[in-house]
Amino acid sequence: MARPGGGGSMGSRGGRTWSAPAPTRTAPSGAMPMDRTIAPPASTGSAIPGYGAPYRSGAAPMMGARHPFLRAFVGGMLGAGLFGLITGHGFFGGIHGLFSFIWFLFQIAVLVIIARWLFGKFVGRRASAPSPFGASPFSTTRNGGGGALQISSEDYQAFQRLLLNIQSAWSQQNIRALQGMATPEMVGYFNEQLSGLTSRGERNIVSDVQFIQGDLAEAWSENGYDYATVAMRYSLIDLTTDMTGRVVEGSSTEPVTLTELWTFIRPSRGGAWLLSAIQQTR
Repeated sequence: MARPGGGGSMGSRGGRTWSAPAPTRTAPSGAMPMDRTIAPPASTGSAIPGYGAPYRSGAAPMMGARHPFLRAFVGGMLGAGLFGLITGHGFFGGIHGLFSFIWFLFQIAVLVIIARWLFGKFVGRRASAPSPFGASPFSTTRNGGGGALQISSEDYQAFQRLLLNIQSAWSQQNIRALQGMATPEMVGYFNEQLSGLTSRGERNIVSDVQFIQGDLAEAWSENGYDYATVAMRYSLIDLTTDMTGRVVEGSSTEPVTLTELWTFIRPSRGGAWLLSAIQQTR
């Protein structure tokens, strides 16, 4: 399928990227390991059968792990320009000559400054409340990393909105909207998918997205960021056509039901959640 993520497992979960999320009622069999991630591979600790080696508890985090947004920023920005290059728009409307390239680098620097300011702008933490996903908020210290974190009803509502809005922005090929809902790493992957569709003369449209149920797998804090991995089951129409409208894959009438684990990240001081990873279930 050509939906966001393309049916693969991609993104980053901080120090738990290479550790299996806890099973839940919605995803009792757990998650598949990452196919693509910018997180450095773990080389120490006890291996989880069929999953890979987790990060060592207490190990000093790499600089990228301390700043997951900044680490992914350059790669995400380059990925964000990929779709525009293929469609003839280029980075920020095109790069022509040395002066334009220098101006482009200046824009990147300004965006980094703005991003850091926005991530630290909001303060305070949401109060804990019953979960609309059907399970009470809970904390976990599974696999030894990170601090316990309470997830509120407002957080669950934000996760559900992101599920719906990301699917909508994907169908509209709205990269700017995706940049406001996902980390630069994930936006880069989405751009790559959209670019591949465009190069083949195809377009993927998802519609009639219906959330069915979800459960919290893990929630923790590390290095100044909050993380939450949530198992979500939902249905949608997933249709891919060529430029003439001929159906290449999927159906315009028959919905498919999916279960995926989505990981979200936000600064611990407060702020909006962003999608940082999608994993398929086993």
